[in-house]
Amino acid sequence: MSAQILEGISLRDATIQRLSAKIKTLSVQPALTVIQIGSRTDSNAYIKAKKAFGEKIGARVLHEVLPEKVTTSEVVAQIKKHNADHSVQGIIVQLPLPTHLDQHTIIDSIDPKKDVDGLTSTHTQELWEDGSEIVLPATTRGILSLLDCYQIPVEGKKVVIVGRSVLVGKPTALAFLNRNATVTICHRGTKNLEEETRRADILIVAIGRAHFITKDFVREGQVVIDVGINTVSDGRLQEEVGKRKLVGDVDFESVSKIVSAISPVPGGVGAMTVASLFENLLDMIGE
Repeated sequence: MSAQILEGISLRDATIQRLSAKIKTLSVQPALTVIQIGSRTDSNAYIKAKKAFGEKIGARVLHEVLPEKVTTSEVVAQIKKHNADHSVQGIIVQLPLPTHLDQHTIIDSIDPKKDVDGLTSTHTQELWEDGSEIVLPATTRGILSLLDCYQIPVEGKKVVIVGRSVLVGKPTALAFLNRNATVTICHRGTKNLEEETRRADILIVAIGRAHFITKDFVREGQVVIDVGINTVSDGRLQEEVGKRKLVGDVDFESVSKIVSAISPVPGGVGAMTVASLFENLLDMIGE
C-alpha cells in the first residue's frame, strides 16, 4: 500500500485565498521588510518567492539589500529605522548571514512586535515557556499546519526530529512538546540513528543531506515530514528554485512504499513556509 501524500500546494492556495480576503478588510495594507546582506543565489530565490506571495495576497514586500561587507552595527542601525516605521508591520533578515556578522545581535535588534520569523529572544522565550504570544518560525508553523490539514494527531505521539538547527529543529521540537508530544532530537552524534527514527510515530527530517533517510530508517505506520532542500545534478524528485534542482532529505521513492504518510519535495512543507510567514505578519496586525 502506498503512503498518503501530504501535499502542501492546495493548503497554500487556500491560505492565499484566506489571507487575501482578510487583507481586504484591514484598515492598513500589511507591509513586510526583507533585509538582505550580500547576494546569495538561494537567498535571491527565496526573497523572490516572498515577493510573489505578497503580491498574490495584496501585501507589500519591501526589499532592502546591504553590501556583504556591512558591519553588525550598520545592519542594526537599519533595522532600528524599520522598527520605527509605523507603515511596516513585519521585519525579517534573510538568513544565512555572512560569517563576520553577529547573527544573534542582529536578529535580537528586531522589535518583537515585528518579528515575523519568531527568532528574537522574546519569542524564543515564549515558545520555551508555552506562552500566550508565541510566534512560530515559518517552517515550524508550516509543519504543524500540514499535519492539522490532514487531521494527523500530535498529542501523545512520539516525534523524532533529525536535525537541531535554530531555524527548524529546535523550535519544532518545542512546538511539538507544547502540543503534548514526546519529542526526541537526533543529530550527527546520535548513536543507532536508525533505531531512533524507527521508534517515531512522526518523523521530521531537516538535516540538509539529500536522500539520507532511506527505507532502513522507517517502519510501517509512520508519518514522515521531509523539510530538506538539497541541490542535485540529476532529475529525480527535483524542485526548481531559481536555476537549481532540489531534492529532500528523504528517499521518497523507497520510503513512501513503507510508511503511512509522507510529505513530498517539492510541494510539501516548502509550499507552506512562505504562506506561514505571511500568516505571522497578519497575526501581528491583529485586526
